[in-house]
Amino acid sequence: MELRHLEYFVAVAEERHFTRAAERMRVAQSGLSASIRALEKDLSAELFVRNTRRVELTDAGRALLAEAHRTLASAAAARDAVAAVRGLLRGRLTVGSEQCLGVIDLPPVLASFRRAHPGVEIRLRYAGSGHIVEQVRLGRLNAGFVAFPGPAPDGVRLMPLATEPMMLLCHAAHPLADLDAVGVDELAGADFVDFSADWGARRVNDQAFARAGTDRRICVEVNDVHTLLDFVHQGLGVALVPAPVTRKPHAKGLHAAPLKIDDASWRVSVAVPAAGSGPAAEELLRLALPGKMGA
Repeated sequence: MELRHLEYFVAVAEERHFTRAAERMRVAQSGLSASIRALEKDLSAELFVRNTRRVELTDAGRALLAEAHRTLASAAAARDAVAAVRGLLRGRLTVGSEQCLGVIDLPPVLASFRRAHPGVEIRLRYAGSGHIVEQVRLGRLNAGFVAFPGPAPDGVRLMPLATEPMMLLCHAAHPLADLDAVGVDELAGADFVDFSADWGARRVNDQAFARAGTDRRICVEVNDVHTLLDFVHQGLGVALVPAPVTRKPHAKGLHAAPLKIDDASWRVSVAVPAAGSGPAAEELLRLALPGKMGA
């Protein structure tokens, strides 16, 4: 089994199309197809169900995909480690982040890293914290900045950065705007604006209400902070958000109140592979988090 075969396999699995995978890998389609056949012969299993429009993974292919990602990530880390011994940083650094974490300002950090290490290709992806942690576990991300309320899954290490309370935000004319602090009982029957289920704040909220044995009605589900604030400004629902969100200029005019809910805290961490994130990711974290990382 060759690493090149695994790279081609991952490309086909992600593109679901041999021609697009060949274009992505910049190889002839005949060569890519031959590599997939060689891999299937080596494993004595068909990896794809092929049809005229697209290809789908078989059960064997799905089992291989996660391991292929980890194997390729380990091989890249090995190459980078050797380069680091020679005083070089090279390769690809793939980082994930949830929006508006407040702990780190990634654009200037990444710009500083690129100026210092032009040989490293940087890729940044924004997504919900649950997705980012899973991508770190699979070896598709070198590091992720997340708000993840639960224990780390196997293969992932969470490095705590900050903890903030969750707070209520509502329109100034909403009945809850008369309260200085809000508990689950006061929130019963309210319409909520919340993030999608993969976001860290949404997971904190869902877990808090589940512990209280109380249902809630989510009327609007969004994927960015400013849209959430827009809906709250329009009085279409209340929101439970991390304290930094209440300090945003766009939240001006809304009523903010602390929650009387046990363990309703927003915890920001860096998620890295338990086996190590590689020298490039370690250097990025030193730039991003001075004083929190080792010398």
